[in-house]
Amino acid sequence: MTPAGPAGAAVLRPMTAADIPAVLALEHDLFGAEAWSAQMLEGELRQQPASRHYLVAEDDAGMAGYAGLLAASRQADVLTLAVAAGRWGRGIGSALLTALLAEAGRRGCTEVFLEVRHDNDRAQRLYLRYGFAQVGIRRGYYQPSGADALVMRLDLAAPRAGGPGAPERPGRPDSPD
Repeated sequence: MTPAGPAGAAVLRPMTAADIPAVLALEHDLFGAEAWSAQMLEGELRQQPASRHYLVAEDDAGMAGYAGLLAASRQADVLTLAVAAGRWGRGIGSALLTALLAEAGRRGCTEVFLEVRHDNDRAQRLYLRYGFAQVGIRRGYYQPSGADALVMRLDLAAPRAGGPGAPERPGRPDSPD
């Protein structure tokens, strides 16, 4: 287990099938009709650790967030990253993203991609802080809303002051994570 921050903060650990009910509750709270199903999550976990890496963040109040990574060959994709709305700004998103990027590096990936809703400014600021750059748009990506996704890419080989997976700019108290 990995602490996500100061004492009393969230702790990161691998996601298991036993976490699916809590993850689904958070999925529905955050994403509504676009939430992943239990079957989708179960299928993802079955591919762990071969090509997937899923984490949960827990604090004293329970499930604080979760994240997932797909790694294949030299490329990785952040498949999901979510933090409970009541826990935004506590560094949980940063801790989850840092852990995913570190895992991508351990698996030999040289670049990481992700999709983020075009109207999710909070998440976009987090990804930009870590050095992701927008490389495209997927029109109508999110269903059933039809919202567009920005495609973002991070070059893990690019030098960073804090090493691979470190933010390019340190977070501030009002940071989006």
